[in-house]
Amino acid sequence: MSAETIGSAAADADAAPLDLLLTDAALGVLNRVNPGGSGLRLAAALAARPRLVASRTRNLLGELTRIAAGTSQIEPSRRDRRFADPGWAGNPLLHRVLQGYLAAAQTAEGLAQDADLNWADTERAGFVLTNLIDALAPSNNPVLNPAALKAAIDTGGGSALAGLRHFAADMASPPRIPSMVEPDAFKVGANLAVTPGAVVLRTEVFELIQYRPVTPAVRQVPLLIVPPTINKFYVTDLAPGRSLAEYLVGSGLQVFVMSWRNPDSRHARWDFNTYGQAVLDAIDAVARITGSEQTAITGVCSGGIIAAMVAGHLAHTGRQDQIAALTLMVTVLDQARAGLGSAVISERNARLAAAASAARGYLDGRSLAEVFAWLRPNDLIWNYWVNNYLLGRTPPPFDILSWNADTTRMTAGLHRDFLQMGVSNALTRPGGGPCLARRWTWPPSTATATWSPGSPTTSAPGRAATGPPACWAGTNGSCCRPAGTSPRW
Repeated sequence: MSAETIGSAAADADAAPLDLLLTDAALGVLNRVNPGGSGLRLAAALAARPRLVASRTRNLLGELTRIAAGTSQIEPSRRDRRFADPGWAGNPLLHRVLQGYLAAAQTAEGLAQDADLNWADTERAGFVLTNLIDALAPSNNPVLNPAALKAAIDTGGGSALAGLRHFAADMASPPRIPSMVEPDAFKVGANLAVTPGAVVLRTEVFELIQYRPVTPAVRQVPLLIVPPTINKFYVTDLAPGRSLAEYLVGSGLQVFVMSWRNPDSRHARWDFNTYGQAVLDAIDAVARITGSEQTAITGVCSGGIIAAMVAGHLAHTGRQDQIAALTLMVTVLDQARAGLGSAVISERNARLAAAASAARGYLDGRSLAEVFAWLRPNDLIWNYWVNNYLLGRTPPPFDILSWNADTTRMTAGLHRDFLQMGVSNALTRPGGGPCLARRWTWPPSTATATWSPGSPTTSAPGRAATGPPACWAGTNGSCCRPAGTSPRW
């Protein structure tokens, strides 16, 4: 499977409604796999349509007869890489097993469609059915997968032993899913997150990193990136040549990125107000450092939700002109009919999830990593199940999956606020966003830039800032190039 396909799957998972991800991370993925009332209504609907069920059953039996006789025309899609090995087509027994699987899967999906359930039940029952069908694929079975059998023969059983070792290592600790990247494939500061920069502000909640300009002149309006609150900041600074920060700096932009603190139980009360105020603090710092009255903001995933609420707060308080542009990446603001998330989230589940994180003081990021993977199981679970366990191989290096595995925690307060926002779909109503709606109870930070000549500063864990920021707000103002020396934006 190509890196592009896996990267797309990871991006699709990240773009899922956040309330779904946060509920499952607190209550467990099995909470969503249980069809509950939707399963009962599916069974009742099919029981009320015996002729449709009988018709589907007759069609399946007829197809199975043709499969046994070797006359069936059913074949997997050419884009389905699970069955790309020539053994699936060349071995008569394996070919029949594959065709039987495809016929049964089509029948099950057809029955779910015939039930004519409402939208929410269709989404939930369809998700459970799809996960079951994917899990039962013969390609996941070590005694049926031709590539696994060939590898075991070629290595004298070595591939099977390696697969067992990989399985034991993965199941020994959370998130207990197949590894998508080797732990030592990437190292932050070595071949990941290496765009030069320095910490120019540190508060209790975040650090602000300014990337060093590399062009003779810079654009007047700076860019502030608000990263997700559930992973590290360097999603926009991946491997060289694939780094958004590297590209933006090379295009002449003054680029800043927030790096959130990895919280623990001491920070359980940090909520939307805390993180919204942090974004405001970052905007003020960027303005002081660059001398620009406006800042362009890019928010990513959960950081995009917070950035959008901060933009609404600034507009409400008459300070909208501070924002030159707002860009949101993989950010879901309207939760209405947002696929599976809107179908399965309830106030009861949200309360249970919030209570689970409140008891600990935070939501463990490793639980979120598991939820992300199960949103695209064929690409992010079963693909690596075959590669790591059946073939005994190590996963290929891929920078965004290394970032995805580098998890952080989320405070109980922020977890609660995200859940409440999602269940009520608050951002679709004027004044509905709870961010900065009441006074922030934590004292505002008085921290200043911490860099001093000859003293490298550590920003996010493992990332070293190797020199002073290119634009420094000293006693005489900013040393950035004067406004107007290059295109404004």
